[in-house]
Amino acid sequence: MVDVTVNIEIEGTCGVKLQDHKWELNIHAAPADLRKLAGIRDAKWAEGRSLGIGTCAGAPVWWCAQDDSVAILVGDDDQVWDAAVTVPLSTVHEILRLTEDGRTRHSAVRL
Repeated sequence: MVDVTVNIEIEGTCGVKLQDHKWELNIHAAPADLRKLAGIRDAKWAEGRSLGIGTCAGAPVWWCAQDDSVAILVGDDDQVWDAAVTVPLSTVHEILRLTEDGRTRHSAVRL
């Protein structure tokens, strides 16, 4: 299960926390940029496409679709990254749902 928490930060950005029992990833992005995740199915890494949305530990974050999963890549580009996790596509749908109303929200997505 992937826990998803979206915090609305003072600067107007969103803090997105993704975690399971073995890892945690904290991503910061503008709400308008997070809404671009609605097009994730078209961001196929195998076709050279990805969505550059947010930062993690000061590095850019790249989002790519792989069937019913999404690879989240942290690093300078989507070809050579420093860290990566793969989450169910439903995790991205949950991020979109939680950012809709601009309030801090939390939920869990089953793997």
